[in-house]
Amino acid sequence: MDINNLQSLALPEEKKAWFVHERFGMFVHWGLYALPARHEWVKSREELNDADYQKYFDHFDPDLYDPREWARRAKAAGMKYVVLTTKHHEGFCLWDTKATDFKVTNTPYGRDLLGPFVDAFRAEGLRIGFYYSLIDWHHPDFTVDPRHPQRNHPDALKINEGRDMQRYAAFMREQVRELLTDFGQIDIMWFDFSYPQWKLGDLVGKGHQDWESEKLVRLVRELAPDIIINNRLDLAGLQPDIVTPEQYMPRARPLRDGRRVVWEACHTLSGSWGYHRDEDTWKSTEQLVQMLVGTVAMGGNLLMNVGPTARGTLDHRAITALAAYEEWMALHERSIVGCTQSDFAAPADCRLTQNGDRLYIHLFNWPYRHLHFDALAGKVEYAQFLHDGSEVTWLRPSANTLWANTQFPVGDDQMTFVLPVRRPQIVVPVIEVKLKAGSTSGIQD
Repeated sequence: MDINNLQSLALPEEKKAWFVHERFGMFVHWGLYALPARHEWVKSREELNDADYQKYFDHFDPDLYDPREWARRAKAAGMKYVVLTTKHHEGFCLWDTKATDFKVTNTPYGRDLLGPFVDAFRAEGLRIGFYYSLIDWHHPDFTVDPRHPQRNHPDALKINEGRDMQRYAAFMREQVRELLTDFGQIDIMWFDFSYPQWKLGDLVGKGHQDWESEKLVRLVRELAPDIIINNRLDLAGLQPDIVTPEQYMPRARPLRDGRRVVWEACHTLSGSWGYHRDEDTWKSTEQLVQMLVGTVAMGGNLLMNVGPTARGTLDHRAITALAAYEEWMALHERSIVGCTQSDFAAPADCRLTQNGDRLYIHLFNWPYRHLHFDALAGKVEYAQFLHDGSEVTWLRPSANTLWANTQFPVGDDQMTFVLPVRRPQIVVPVIEVKLKAGSTSGIQD
């Protein structure tokens, strides 16, 4: 493989500027697994064969599907782009693909889901991303491997006889061509995922050779030269457009070869991507907001997932979570959108974002009366709470400042903001600091 030639397929940084600016997106995991409602990996977890799984196909009828409502809620929550699972690991397709009969138009619903989805989100001003699973547990040429539902079948190796991953790779390219041809401009192609290191007896996982990843990327670049492609194709020689840590918060901004990368954390509102009726680890409002802030404070984007029900509605718990984002973002969006990591070191229990000469201090825990931030000494022109625009004052340097009948010395190299005793009724309060001209710290794009 010619690594230098392959690297030419990477998207130039300036083509990703919109993505870095927007910072917050919605992930949507939806498929047949919404019917069993016990995790999107239910076919693999419970080792169901195609006959077992057929009942979900035969009864898929999301009669309450209204993508306009989903789009309105996403926009209200402050989300700027969306990524939808056009095909997940089960192999079921949400559009009228010509490459397989395992598609929504052959279910009782009988209509395309993807076109209306794209139209609804575009109408609300969100950019469109398509998730496409490299895995397909339904396709007759997809070989049984360590993650396949039939991995423990006594005749697993025999089942693989006659299956051809080259034919499957060609099938994927045919479907990707449809996705990037039939729905207008698509901004993100989110592939999922590679696992060549996995082994189970004589079964081995799959990577770039199985997917024919280089051919796939070349096709995507041919059809959509400016599209963002994620990092899950197992192409070591290609610097990915974005890096996508999943279900964890990095300790620091991800690096590759010692250099900062464009990255996006993907998370769930609960413990499952698809609709899971009985799952009960839904995140609190405080967690949700802190995850968004913490990601942007490390120069990343957050892609937060919802898993619609089998009738095409958003679960009431997902609606509550989106409403929590809506309430907070209505007042604090400018501390997120257009912001990135700051070079200033944050005080204890705070996270910083920055946009030019505007520094945003997000207070995860409320201090008593004072917030010490010495790195800002002499650099602050004005400070205010973002939720109401009320001034935040600071102690002026003095050898002997009198405060509440107590000697409180403040040196020229010290900075202490004066806060209310009681925390504002905001889940994560934010102080917006206007920095003096010439004192802006170099922010990390």
